[in-house]
Amino acid sequence: MGDCRPLGFLIGLPFALIALILSVVGAVVWILGSVLSCLCPCCICFTGLANLAMSLIKLPVKIIQWFIEQVPC
Repeated sequence: MGDCRPLGFLIGLPFALIALILSVVGAVVWILGSVLSCLCPCCICFTGLANLAMSLIKLPVKIIQWFIEQVPC
């Protein structure tokens, strides 16, 4: 990420806002999935649900980086 790409950052902000909302949902799902996997460790689907939630939490950073990389310098 160079210093000459502020336009990509500005264009990506609305999409990052949507992704931020999804990451909050992902955090709630992660907490629920972690609690449920502790209560019932035999259900492997809760672990997959927690992993999916972690990818939702990381989504805003990935979207901003992708937009910045798309704008030429």
